[in-house]
Amino acid sequence: MNQDFVEQRDESFYLVGSRVPLASIVREFQNGQSPESIRSAFPTLTLEQVYGAITFYLGHRLEVDEDLAARARDEEAFSETHPAPADLKAKLERARHQLHSR
Repeated sequence: MNQDFVEQRDESFYLVGSRVPLASIVREFQNGQSPESIRSAFPTLTLEQVYGAITFYLGHRLEVDEDLAARARDEEAFSETHPAPADLKAKLERARHQLHSR
């Protein structure tokens, strides 16, 4: 494991020295966002950390994909027991779309 950029905590992967889960970076990367765009969305990270996270993902896809699947299951279970109001979901989706269109 590349100790410079990614570490395993609480059965998941995080960027070293931050609370940013690797899953957040990988999802943006999988959605076609450039490292520079990802960096803009996570201002506490450096561009080097973003590239390091992507490099780690590319070298450890199986492990990271398993982590992503586990996180998705946890998020889905939480959403089922704690549904968000429809208007809030619409606002979040619009904001997400605006962020990605920049």
